[in-house]
Amino acid sequence: MRLRTQTQFLSLVAALMLAGCGGGSTNSSSTVSSSAATDTSITNSTLAASSTTPTYSVLAWNDLGMHCMDGKDYSVMSILPPYNNLHAQVINTSTGKQVNSGISLTYEALADPSGSINTVSSTKTNFWQYVSSLYGAAPKADHGLNLNDASISNPVPGKTPAAMTYNATQKWFAAEGIPLTPYDDSLNKNYYPMVKVVAKDSAGKVLASTQTVLPVSDEMSCKSCHASNSNASARPPVRGWANYTADVEKDWKKNILRLHDDKHANDAVYQAALAKLSPSGSGANGLAARAEAGTPALCASCHGSNALNSPGFTVTVGGKSVTISAMTAAMHRLHSTVTDPVSKLKLDAIGNRSACYSCHPGSETKCLRGAMSNTTGLDCQSCHGNMAAVGQSTRTGWLQEPNCQACHHDGKRETTAVTNLATGELRSVTDTRFATTANTPQAGFSLFRFSTGHGNLQCEACHGPTHAEYSADNNTWSSSHDNDNLQSKQLQGHAGVIIECTVCHATVPMTPNGGPHGMHTVGQSWVSGHGDRVKNSTASCTACHGADYRGSALSETKTSRSFKIENKTINLAAGTAIGCYTCHNGPKP
Repeated sequence: MRLRTQTQFLSLVAALMLAGCGGGSTNSSSTVSSSAATDTSITNSTLAASSTTPTYSVLAWNDLGMHCMDGKDYSVMSILPPYNNLHAQVINTSTGKQVNSGISLTYEALADPSGSINTVSSTKTNFWQYVSSLYGAAPKADHGLNLNDASISNPVPGKTPAAMTYNATQKWFAAEGIPLTPYDDSLNKNYYPMVKVVAKDSAGKVLASTQTVLPVSDEMSCKSCHASNSNASARPPVRGWANYTADVEKDWKKNILRLHDDKHANDAVYQAALAKLSPSGSGANGLAARAEAGTPALCASCHGSNALNSPGFTVTVGGKSVTISAMTAAMHRLHSTVTDPVSKLKLDAIGNRSACYSCHPGSETKCLRGAMSNTTGLDCQSCHGNMAAVGQSTRTGWLQEPNCQACHHDGKRETTAVTNLATGELRSVTDTRFATTANTPQAGFSLFRFSTGHGNLQCEACHGPTHAEYSADNNTWSSSHDNDNLQSKQLQGHAGVIIECTVCHATVPMTPNGGPHGMHTVGQSWVSGHGDRVKNSTASCTACHGADYRGSALSETKTSRSFKIENKTINLAAGTAIGCYTCHNGPKP
């Protein structure tokens, strides 16, 4: 959904845009022209009048590395519905500019390399049976909720293309609230279903297409501690375990509602909230009894959630107005003192992902699986602070998140974004080379998934979505986990961040600093002529090539390349940190 899935993870991979963004091989580097201008329309007349037929590229992405849903059952309670977001932008590669009108975009289901395809959801969950009582809407089967525009209910990707809608504010084409589940049409688990996105002109002519992932997980679960007769640290409800052996998902959900009723049995605020939730009095005996009577509980009804655009409840008790704690605050604050049943440590004390993966997806879906997922010493807490920090009542959930510059600044790549794990305070820097867009999506907040960069493209268009930034490590497809990189390989011939200029530029522009993040063109043309550009000063080179000019992580090439220079051929393997000494005997004075 629009403000969704695991808390915003800063995009460490921003630095990779500098690492080989160019035209050294058959393909060349990154996105659109540095100009903010766009092609405003494409018509048959403009196509016919052009002496050279324009070519186009489509970049499509999911807004978050993993969208979560409750699972197959919604009859007891719901935390999150099936809700996925697809965004796309189109570039006229002849001009290097975005195309925002005179075209239409559609999406449809696509089989991944294993043959797995996902074209239906209504037979895999009872969500549509309970969606009205939970979310107050009634989308027809296989159509989803839409928190941005209730008049548009987007369908599950099928064999018939479904329309995307242009968002003039974000300057992207979107399909919000696609209700996918992690079960393919053979009922096998696939957390990374694929879709094909097609752009057409006003006459219906196909201009370009691409493929991308709409990741979805039902691994979010509380059964580790709340399953009946659990040996974990959770105590049994006063009225006893539900012992619903017919369905483990219903079992732990029933137990949670019973425990919630127990915890607040004598709480006047809770009674006021129940009365507001069920004016008819049907909820007077608690959420568990209400669910057993046929009305499931939506956590965000009472506990505000920006993930669901829900303000939560404010009730009056004893003449005073009381706002019930936000969902993210209530969950993280309460569980920060809980003991992990496996490690026997407090969840708040664990300095690795297992604390978060106890509830969030997870060991299978790998919510954090992008370019920085294997970075030594980097865990969820490195960017978000510990669980208590995430649960602070003063924190604005899903908006007050890490930013790119907290780790990427002044030629550095830090492995912690926070300066204090207990408070979650972000490192403050002045360098904006890799910074997220200020006050986006609203004043005071700055989120990667809404930020724009080179040519006013969305950062996620080239880097990939939060938590799943495209990684150059997954160049060989071995399982559905590698579906993330199929688009990169289609567009530029290799995995990883979209770094090849020819994806969006039919003619690669020569520029010393007009590329992504203020970098120069990279490729044979630059190699042949760069001496004239740096002979008077090499100071600007150090930002990426290092103070000693011997290369750094920011100047690594993400694919193998060959250059001709000084009557010799230089062959560079992927991962080579390029510096002056790579081809020369050091920089000249």
